[in-house]
Amino acid sequence: MAANWLGSIVSINCGDSLGVYQGRVSAVDQVSQTISLTRPFHNGVKCLVPEVTFRAGDITELKILEIPGPGENGPCGDFQQNDLGTASVGFQGSTSQNGTGKLLKKPGSSSSSAPQNIPRRTDARSQDVAISPQQHQCSKSYMDRHMESLSQSKVFRRRHNSWSSSSRHPNQATPKKSGVKNGPMKNKDDECFGDDIEEIPDTDFDFEGNLALFDKAAVFEEIETYERKSGTRSRGTPNEKSARYRHDENILESEPIVYRRITVPQASKEFCTDSGLVVPSVSYELHKKLLSVAERHGLTLERRLEMTGVCASQMALSLLGGPNRLNPKNIHQRPTVALLCGPHVKGAQGISCGRHLSNHDVQVILFLPNFVKMLESITNELTLFGKTQGQQVSSVKDLPGTPVDLVINCLDCHENAFLRDQPWYKAVVDWANQNRAPVLSIDPPVSEAEQGIDAKWSLALGLPLPLGERAGRVYLCDIGIPQEVFQEVGINYHSPFGCKFVIPLHST
Repeated sequence: MAANWLGSIVSINCGDSLGVYQGRVSAVDQVSQTISLTRPFHNGVKCLVPEVTFRAGDITELKILEIPGPGENGPCGDFQQNDLGTASVGFQGSTSQNGTGKLLKKPGSSSSSAPQNIPRRTDARSQDVAISPQQHQCSKSYMDRHMESLSQSKVFRRRHNSWSSSSRHPNQATPKKSGVKNGPMKNKDDECFGDDIEEIPDTDFDFEGNLALFDKAAVFEEIETYERKSGTRSRGTPNEKSARYRHDENILESEPIVYRRITVPQASKEFCTDSGLVVPSVSYELHKKLLSVAERHGLTLERRLEMTGVCASQMALSLLGGPNRLNPKNIHQRPTVALLCGPHVKGAQGISCGRHLSNHDVQVILFLPNFVKMLESITNELTLFGKTQGQQVSSVKDLPGTPVDLVINCLDCHENAFLRDQPWYKAVVDWANQNRAPVLSIDPPVSEAEQGIDAKWSLALGLPLPLGERAGRVYLCDIGIPQEVFQEVGINYHSPFGCKFVIPLHST
C-alpha cells in the first residue's frame, strides 16, 4: 500500500526547529518508520541535497498536495499526521469539511467516524467533478506552481531594475504592487501612469518657434520705460550687477555705515582697518597729552605697562606660530625671543612683554645695559621678570650667535636721543641687523633717523603715530583708555577694535 503514494507531492511540517519541507515522495519505509522526498524545498528554498529522509517522530503535520495520475491530477487536499502508522501504512482518515482532501490521523484517534482508506489514484481518476478556476489553480503541480512563481518574480525584478519607456511594449502597463498599503494610492497611480503610450504625439515640441514668439528685448524696454516714468526699479532688470556679500556681512542695512568714526584736530597720515574704518594718526605731543590725562584719571603707568605687555605678548605669540608652534608635542622646539630694552619707559614695556612670553613657555633672553640708577618702573618689572625662567644679560657677547625666532626692539625712545651714541647701543644694533631674525618694535619713535633697526612689524598704543616705511606693517593695540579721556583732549573717538585687542592697520 505504501507504494501507492510514491510520486505524490507532500508538505511536511517538522515544527519550529526543523521547519517545513515540500517535495515528491520517493520512498516509504514501514519498518523504520521513515519517508523520503526528492527535489526537496525547505521553507520555500530549494535544498542543496537531492533527497531528504524524515522519521515519524520528527513529523508534526503532513499535507498531501498532489496525488499523481496518468491522465489528470487529482484535487488538492490538506492532511494532518501525528504518526506514520504501525502495520502497513495504517493511515486512517475522514473527509475534510471542504471535501477536497483527507485528514490523516494515527489509529486509535478520538474521531467518532469509522476508519476509511484514502482513495487511490484509480479512485481519483474515476471522479468526474467540475473544477472551478480556483480548483484548477490548485490542481497544478506544486513544483510547476513554485517554479512559475520564481520565474515571475525574477522577470519582475529584471523589469523593475531596467524598466524604461523605450524598451516597454506600447500595450504593456507598469507593474503595480497589490496590497492594503497600495490601495489608497491606486487611483492616483492610474491617473499618472495609466494612460496608453500610443496617445503620446509623434511630433516634437518646437522650442525655437515658441521662443521666437517672445520678444525679450521689447518686454524689458517696456519695463524700463515704466520704471523711468514711475521712479521705481525692478529687481529683475538685465545687466544689473548683484551685490556680493561676505559670509559674516549683514545684508539688511538699518542705517548707513559710517567709516570715519575717529576725528582728530590734525592728522598727517591716515590708516584703515580690515573692516574699512578710518584711523587717523596723531602727533607725538597729542599722544603724550592723551597718556598724561589718562594717568590723571586713574590709568596709571603700571596699568599701562601691564596692558602693553599683554597685547605685545599676544601679538608675539601669534607671530611665533600660535597653537601650531606652542603645543605639548613641540616641547623640544621652544621658540627663542631676544628682547632688546633701553633704560626708559619703553624698555619697561618690553620687560613686561618678556615676562608674559616666558610664562607661556617661550625662551626669553633680555638685554638691558647696566646703569647705576634705573627708573622705578624698570626696577619693578625686573623684579617680576626675575621670577620667571627668562635670562637677563647686559653684554652683547652674551646674546645668541645663531638666529633667533623673533627680536623685540624697545631700544629707541622719543626723547633721549643721546642713547644712540652709546657704544652698547651701536653694538646691539649691529647684532640685531646681523642676526637676520624678524623684528617687532613696540611703540617706535616717529623720526626714522631715530630707528637704528629696521622693523617688520610695529605696535602702536591707543592711536598710531605717523610712522614711516622703516616701521614695517603697523598694528594698533588697545591699552584701555576711556572714550571721555579722548574727548577731553579734543579727539572724537569710537573704538575700532571690535572683538580684538590688537588689529592690523593699512596705509591709505
